Amino acid sequence: MSEDTYSTDAMEETDPKIIVDTSNDVIRHQLRGMYQSWFLDYASYVILERAVPNIEDGLKPVQRRILHSMKLLDDGRFNKVANIVGNTMQFHPHGDASIYEALVQLGQKELLVETQGNWGNTLTGAGAAAGRYIEARLSQFALDVVYNPKVTEWTLSYDGRKKEPVTLPVKFPLLLSKGAEGIAVGLSSKILPHNFNEIIDACIAYLRGEEFTLYPDFFTGGSIDVSRYNDGERGGVVKIRAKIEKIDNKTLAITEIPYGKTTATLIESIIKAQETGKIKVRSVDDNTAQTANVIVHLQPGTSSDKTIDALYAFTDCEVSVSPNCCVISDNKPHFIGVSDVLRHNVDSTRTILGRELGIQLDEVREQLHFASLERIFIEERIYKDKGYEESENREEAIAHIRSRLEKFKDLFIREVTDDDIIRLFEIKMGRILKFNAQKCEEQIAAYHERIKDLQSKLEHLTDYTIEWFANLKRKYGDAYPRMTTIRNFDAIQAAAVAEANEKLYINREEGFIGTSLKKDEYLCNCSSIDDVIIFYKDGRYKVVKVQEKLFIGKNVLHVDVFKRNDKRTVYNAIYRNGKGGTYYMKRFSVTGITRDKEYNLTAGEPGSRVCWFTVNPNGEAEVVKVTLKPKLRLKTLQFDVDFSKMAIKGRSAMGNIVTRNEVHHFSLKEKGRSTLGGRDVWYDPDVMRLNYDGRGDYLGEFNSGDLVLVIQKNGEYYTSTFEASNHYPDNILRIEKFSPHKVWTAVLDDADQKYPYIKRFTFEPTTKPQRYLGENEKSELLLLSDEPGLHIEVTFGGADSFRPALDVVARDFIAVKSVKAKGKRLTTFTIDHITELPPVPTDENEEEDCENENSDGSEENETAIEPDRSDDEVRDELTGQHRLF
Repeated sequence: MSEDTYSTDAMEETDPKIIVDTSNDVIRHQLRGMYQSWFLDYASYVILERAVPNIEDGLKPVQRRILHSMKLLDDGRFNKVANIVGNTMQFHPHGDASIYEALVQLGQKELLVETQGNWGNTLTGAGAAAGRYIEARLSQFALDVVYNPKVTEWTLSYDGRKKEPVTLPVKFPLLLSKGAEGIAVGLSSKILPHNFNEIIDACIAYLRGEEFTLYPDFFTGGSIDVSRYNDGERGGVVKIRAKIEKIDNKTLAITEIPYGKTTATLIESIIKAQETGKIKVRSVDDNTAQTANVIVHLQPGTSSDKTIDALYAFTDCEVSVSPNCCVISDNKPHFIGVSDVLRHNVDSTRTILGRELGIQLDEVREQLHFASLERIFIEERIYKDKGYEESENREEAIAHIRSRLEKFKDLFIREVTDDDIIRLFEIKMGRILKFNAQKCEEQIAAYHERIKDLQSKLEHLTDYTIEWFANLKRKYGDAYPRMTTIRNFDAIQAAAVAEANEKLYINREEGFIGTSLKKDEYLCNCSSIDDVIIFYKDGRYKVVKVQEKLFIGKNVLHVDVFKRNDKRTVYNAIYRNGKGGTYYMKRFSVTGITRDKEYNLTAGEPGSRVCWFTVNPNGEAEVVKVTLKPKLRLKTLQFDVDFSKMAIKGRSAMGNIVTRNEVHHFSLKEKGRSTLGGRDVWYDPDVMRLNYDGRGDYLGEFNSGDLVLVIQKNGEYYTSTFEASNHYPDNILRIEKFSPHKVWTAVLDDADQKYPYIKRFTFEPTTKPQRYLGENEKSELLLLSDEPGLHIEVTFGGADSFRPALDVVARDFIAVKSVKAKGKRLTTFTIDHITELPPVPTDENEEEDCENENSDGSEENETAIEPDRSDDEVRDELTGQHRLF
């Protein structure tokens, strides 16, 4: 036995891990050959025959074979799925499991297959019952759109016994409607489903030469951000969010879930986030039936708005999906966009419709041709010709009839063939006896009209195709409304919405901070994903991540949770530049720095020291008293420095000189107010959130304590803070800065009294939605205005249309009352419409001005931390002299 040969017995007795000698030329050649022939064949087979849909009909082979099998079995009644699976195995060589799973997916999409029985629940992830218990049949849409054997290209099945379609003649962009997903060898395909009606609108727009855009739509609902959809091509991404509603401040309801997720996986992700401390949830209940309904109960003291953001940030309530439109075209995989797929399918539909019209035209022409032959054969009594009756064989009979028809050849649309004459032989005597010349003429005229109609459609094939799609929309479109809302998503900072479930401690003696140092000094609450900013007494500072225990060094001045891009937090500092150097003061913000990198708020001279340091979350600027060390030439030992007179600059700025003399100490003279003023707030209707970046509608400048008024279309209102984390509903009628003294006028159709009422009122602050149209939810708002001199004209209709219009000045008609007041009846007549006229002038003295009545008293002015004293008193105290007087 040679060294390169292995015996089976020897291998059983030695180590089972056999090392193949790849230096052997024979072995290398065999591996290369196997890869080139077997593996590439396998990869091509999986791509073409298993995982990737064909662009022509939008189907994978198993789906195409299922639909072909169902058509063979179709008799209008439901068939057992097990029977369909068994019948499909004549065409599909990969077993019943793959056929059953593909059929269940087709049935759950409810487009091509009608189902009966327990087909599972796509919302909860529950599986379908066994094939012997459930039934299916082709939908009417499938029968109208998918099949036509006359224009279908056929091939033999895998065993050569049956014929199966190469592709089905689908006259609709089926691939875009149902979507597709598959993983092959070396590539994958993920095509998202789109809305039925929008697909048809895009088809019609393309046929008319207009621009169109398609965006995904999911049966699970939710909302989608398509700003980076990229037409479904590789490199694009869409974000999908669940719909979360607030039942109350302690309960949330998830009523629509993201595509590709189930309520089971959603709840699992929520529980996982709760276990890791990222959200605070007391319990989660799944009440899903026909629609999704996941109830999230919050822990006491948890913000519902913040929890909604946290659910989007840390759970499957928001998912990112990367589409990858890969299809089989010309027996090769191609990566294209969904718009290209639609164009190809529309062109293919137009071609198929043209072929169908051509086939119908040929059939009608054949019917016309034979009807003309039949009429002449009977009317000219050719069947009684002596030459025909005495013919010795068929050839002679055919020759005789052909000669008799020769003079009528101009009446035929084509040449008369032997097969045409043989068909005349087969006409029975009973038909000849019942022949009606008038009816025959009418039938021939109808054939001519039908031919004319078909030729017109062929000449205007594009218009016919447009009408085909329009008819599909009229027939089936109502069953497919858009389920997924398209809107832009705001970026949620995970650190901003994570629950502060950890406590941060510091050991100043040893120089450690962390969440596990529970016996040391408590600093603040934080979350496990927060960053912490650390300032040292020598002016150094840095940002580190929260950890259980981290060495940061000694001489720590200040530690707090770091909020990136926070422009409202301002640091006020006075530092000595070097040992015995000049004192500087500065105001700066730290908006964004590199983690674990050291920075310095001083000039970096050795011996520098921070002498005064405050953190001001709203840009407050205090007044500091500076007390100098007494010297012979110093006449003034104390003076004040006001931070409000300094501009806020970058962290690397040197600052302003305070003094070049030695300082004994610094003390607080007076707490200051914010120098940043109020905060400008905008409302972005696209994302239904507030922001401070100028996006959307400007609401105004907000100071501490100001509120936002939200008036809804359903007759409710509430007030909220102006935090950017607030969530707002999608039925907002008005949103603005709340003014407690603004008078509103509402005209409503009172559902209790059945008459229109008018009321003037002021909104009262409330975090819970309250009705301003009365307790009856059926009352409808006709007009709402905040115009002080509201002037309206009421035009009557119906039986009262003859009456002159009613002119009403709201302030003269009714006085200002409570928001819960019923109001005053406007009229008993039927109203057609209400027109708002130019307002009447108002008396400016009537306006109340109570906004600033507490502006001075609300300030907690903790001044005189150190009482004012003369320089002599300070000098005596610092030099140890006792004053006698």
